[in-house]
Amino acid sequence: MSALATFFELLLKYRTRSNAYKILLAIAIYYVYKYRSHAIGTRPRPDLKEPKGALPLIGHLGMLASVKLTEIHQLVEKQYNDLGPVWSLSLPGFGRMIQIDRPENIEHVLKTNFSNYGKGQAFVNIVSEFVGSGIFTADGAKWKFQRQLASNIFKIKAFSEYTSNVFVVIGKKLTDILGRAADEGTVIDLQKLFLHFTLDAFGAVSYGESFGCLDNIDQVVPFAEAIDDAFDICFKRAHDPLWKIKERLNGVSKRAERNKQILRNYAQDIMNKRRREGYHGEKKDLLQLLMEGEDEEGNPLSDDFIIDGIITFTIGGRDTTALALTWMFYLLLRDGADPENMEKLFQEVDDVVQGSHPTYETHKKQKYAEACFHEALRVFPIVPRNIRCCEKDDILPDGTKVYAGEWVTWSTYAMGRSELVWGPDAKEYKPSRWINTEKPSQSKFNSFHAGPRVCLGQQFATIEALTIIAMVLQSFNLELEDPFRVPTYKPSLIFPMDGGLNVRVSRRSGATAL
Repeated sequence: MSALATFFELLLKYRTRSNAYKILLAIAIYYVYKYRSHAIGTRPRPDLKEPKGALPLIGHLGMLASVKLTEIHQLVEKQYNDLGPVWSLSLPGFGRMIQIDRPENIEHVLKTNFSNYGKGQAFVNIVSEFVGSGIFTADGAKWKFQRQLASNIFKIKAFSEYTSNVFVVIGKKLTDILGRAADEGTVIDLQKLFLHFTLDAFGAVSYGESFGCLDNIDQVVPFAEAIDDAFDICFKRAHDPLWKIKERLNGVSKRAERNKQILRNYAQDIMNKRRREGYHGEKKDLLQLLMEGEDEEGNPLSDDFIIDGIITFTIGGRDTTALALTWMFYLLLRDGADPENMEKLFQEVDDVVQGSHPTYETHKKQKYAEACFHEALRVFPIVPRNIRCCEKDDILPDGTKVYAGEWVTWSTYAMGRSELVWGPDAKEYKPSRWINTEKPSQSKFNSFHAGPRVCLGQQFATIEALTIIAMVLQSFNLELEDPFRVPTYKPSLIFPMDGGLNVRVSRRSGATAL
């Protein structure tokens, strides 16, 4: 019998105000004692290390609330350094979270015992308002179906060759903008430019038309703004168990609804236009696959399902490349950066691309550019933290017990900077670690995730990045407006640079405009 039921039973038996107060006080004391070192609703885990500062009933909520959202990932890294790769905290309304920052643990959760770790309802509640039941939130059969649908296009070699050509066409708009900035001597925000490029490129490849972002670099793109604001809202939700109540009081719920409608209306318009005009391409694009798809029972996919897919895949296709390129150029150009990295990139572009447009074949030879891109993702992963919910009691490879209903979480950010994982030079930006060496396992370098959920668009993102690196460095020199600035990140589920990345552009001597 619950304590609350016991309280009402005793209250009926001893119906006086004085007795009611005494019984209520006794129950309160009972709960405070029972949950004296962890959050209400969670089990004590004396077998796991924990940060100091846990309070009765609320666990580590006070500690988390005292940290700025722009310092969350540094907090996790600090705990990693203080407590080791495995530690735990508890939060009311969310539960117990176990940090599992060891490659063997990541492989177990994402591959070996994949079916036992789902997205979890608390996570779904946080993000589903914006992405619906798309692949980001789906588990089991629903996830498997969407995964197979998308893999039909991403795994085809012809698709990689086609996208490479599209990237060049959209990339020409980007280099035209850089050319104007060079000629006019104006400063330009690389992050903004890259985000405009990736959204246009993904639209062209997947839906047959660009979003038009690069047609006017200063224009407001409602779809892009809605994505960014949605990520900001979701990040704050993930760190506040009372978010549902607070959002109703502070107006954020209305902002969230507005973002949701912008995203869904845009996806609906894309779908309606395809239905009006039909599809005339040689190979089916992602939109056509969705619109011609059937569910497990052979019925056409619902409009809501297609809209969820459009939103989900567009978000995934926009951010990884753009933000990784932003951090990469920061690491290459900041004060104290090794100039040899840029020299090698310029030399590789001149030798491999040889004054022509980059192609699918030249990408295979851009080894140093790919190393620079992946090394940036190691140091500044675009999804810096991830989480899964345990469905059945389990034991991780290092002996850590995980009980049903508990969460496992890992910090790609902390692991990427860990000497235990990457050696004594882990905090250095060192592209050479990727050259002439064995490719690290997915569980060690998990910026593209691992196991059955490994990112389908990994090759897509890499080809896109190599195209832009080649096209930019063929024609331009870049210089940070403030090479001494140490940028921070915006509060978000992903890892955008706060304030963007302002650069000055100049044309390379002897470079020919393509």
